[in-house]
Amino acid sequence: MNIALQELNDYIANSLGEMLIEAEIRLDELIITVNRESIVDTLKFLRDDANCQFKQLMDVCGADYPEQEDRFCLIYNLLSMTHNFRVRVKIWTDESTPVASVTSVFSAAGWWERETWDMYGIYFSDHPDLRRILTDYGFEGHPLRKDFPLTGYVELRYDDEQKRVVYEPVKLTQEFRSFEFLSPWEGVQPLLPGDEKAEGQDADAPKEGT
Repeated sequence: MNIALQELNDYIANSLGEMLIEAEIRLDELIITVNRESIVDTLKFLRDDANCQFKQLMDVCGADYPEQEDRFCLIYNLLSMTHNFRVRVKIWTDESTPVASVTSVFSAAGWWERETWDMYGIYFSDHPDLRRILTDYGFEGHPLRKDFPLTGYVELRYDDEQKRVVYEPVKLTQEFRSFEFLSPWEGVQPLLPGDEKAEGQDADAPKEGT
């Protein structure tokens, strides 16, 4: 195990105190889990402490575990170019509890938090401009939630009569089509493409005894 990484892990764990839930090194990566209410103070410490200096926020992302009470895991990936270390900070929240925005600590978090809101519906309090960033205006739901249907709820098309884009419930007409081509999932067909010619030739051939 990397001794310097283990020492940093112990230092961060001791420094965060009650804010820390868990600190571990997994696959040579430092991972810490803190209280949801402590995320801003945690990131300030990791950015400003001389032994840490994690001054770059690489990304913010989420994960959905719908079977858990706090179903959403928020992940902040930080980089220290001074010490050449990375740290992954995790917090947990549910569908209704807001998480404090960290844009006051890292301005780069603005778009990352907007994406997380758009994809998972995790609300960030005190965000200066929290709105969708990847989906369309008026989009319904949050696509990366495990309970979001693969087809979505609505589809859009251009209506030539109304001369504008309209939203409609999803119609899966393709499910009811009858495909006539040979499918490997249907097994071997009794009549393969091309065999109909051979049958036609056999029908025209003179029968024995005539």
